[in-house]
Formats: sequence, C-alpha cells, structure tokens
Amino acid sequence: MLDGSGLGGQFSRVVEVIASLEGRVVVTGIGKSGHIGRKIQATLSSTGTPALFVHPVEASHGDLGMLARGDAVLILSNSGESAELADMVAHSLRFGLPLIAVTARPESSLGRAADHVLLLPAVPEACPVGLAPTTSSLMQLSLGDALAIALMERRGFTAGDFGVFHPGGRLGARLRTVRELMRTGNALPFVTPEASLRDAIVEMTRKALGCVGVVGEDGQLSGIITDGDLRGALDRDLNATPAGAVMNRAPLTVASDILAAEALRLMNERDKPITSLFVLTPERQVVGVVHVHDLLRAGVA
Repeated sequence: MLDGSGLGGQFSRVVEVIASLEGRVVVTGIGKSGHIGRKIQATLSSTGTPALFVHPVEASHGDLGMLARGDAVLILSNSGESAELADMVAHSLRFGLPLIAVTARPESSLGRAADHVLLLPAVPEACPVGLAPTTSSLMQLSLGDALAIALMERRGFTAGDFGVFHPGGRLGARLRTVRELMRTGNALPFVTPEASLRDAIVEMTRKALGCVGVVGEDGQLSGIITDGDLRGALDRDLNATPAGAVMNRAPLTVASDILAAEALRLMNERDKPITSLFVLTPERQVVGVVHVHDLLRAGVA
C-alpha cells in the first residue's frame, strides 16, 4: 500500500503541474518500471490527460525529439540510479521541462535532479530473494492510477468524456448516448389527441414500436398509448374514442444526452419493464424514440 504520509503535499502539487500543462506527460522508465510506465501512460491518455511513453534508450538515439516545450517528464525508477535515464534527465533540465520522479530514494541522482519527487515507501520486494520488482512495481502502478483519478476529478472528467476515448467494444456501447441510438423523423409514431383509436392502431402498426405518442399542435408530448393500453380499450368504439381519452398522461421519458446504459436501466427497473422511451427536450418537445431492441443491437446490455 502507498503511504499517504510519504507523499505529503507533493502529490497535490504534481496534480496541479500536470493539470496546467500546455503539452503532454512524457512517461519513461527502464525494465519493469518501463512496463509500469506504459500502463500509466495509457491510463492517463484514456482519462483526459494527453501522455506518451518514450523508451529511455531510444530517447538517447533520437526520440528525445518527441519531447516539446510545454511537456512534463514523469520518470519511474525505484533506485533512481538507472544509467539509461541520464539523457532523459539531462534533456528535461536543459529545456526546463518539469521533471517528476517516482522513486524510493529521494537522495538518488534522479531524486536530486527532479523538480517533484513522489516518494515510494521503502518496503521489501515480495519475491523470496527480495530482488525481483514486485512490491515496488505494484506501488508504482497504484501511484499512477491515483494520479489519473485525481486528474479526472480535477478536470471534472465525466463518463461521457470517457466514452469519447473508448468507442470500441461493449464498454464503448454502454457509453453511447440516447441521441446516438434513438429513432427520429418519419420513424416516430405520432397521433393527435383527437385522433381515433383506430388511427392510433394504424400508426402503431406502421411504425412497429409497440407504442404511439400523443402530440399536440405545439409539438409537446401529451401522453403515450402502448399496445397494452389498446388491449384494455378494445371494448370501446375504436372509431369514436379519441386517443386522448386512453393515453397514459405521465409516461416515462428521457433526455437525449443520457447514457444508453442508463436508458436501459430505466426500462428494466420497473415492475413491468417497458420497451420504448420517448426522448424529449426540456420543453417536452419530442425529438426521438429509443427502443430496447436498438439498445440491444448496439451492445448496450
């Protein structure tokens, strides 16, 4: 476990330094620290903090050109004495790039050169001979995740923002909004409050969504009629009974910017799950309908 007292105020200062960057976080490390560094770079990039990984040996053979003014350099080294890191340290100092060290030895060459030191506790490695990077790697990884989370909170990074960087797979589907999946235009089932139940049946059958919206002249949703509502009204005169007399005046609706996964949850959490949701503006203007099949085809479930 990371010792919070060892981090002190440096952690907060590093968060502010990274949050205020005009450029990127350049992460580097050698050996196991390099592997951890790649994961930290990936987590930062996917959570709203632009970052890249530069291998320290390749940096000495031209990849130092990947660093630019406005960047900060995050170097991971438990000992702080890895010779392969020397050129990255020197380049950071030469061009005035903020240098952040993650190390267990603040008195090391890396620790002394750094502008900010995130100090790892002096805890023995977990391996039987006490040499293989195990405990130290876990602490580096935990610290990197903590940085990413703190930066997300600092920036107000939302699930919607997360979805921008994760469009693929099931996770990407769950992070899509209703606006991306809803049906619009001529696909929407509408009747007026004065329309007959027969007209409502025809419209419901034509649009095949299992419901029809009852919309006034102002374009606002007055209510909806489901196929269940129609079954309950079959004893009425279908030509003489207006849709407004049968409709549900308080249907469940959603806004277009909610996540598709949230819409699916709303559909399923009711005592009698529903299959369609009308999508409204704050003024109750109808802009779309989302059907459970649309959500399932998109991989939301």
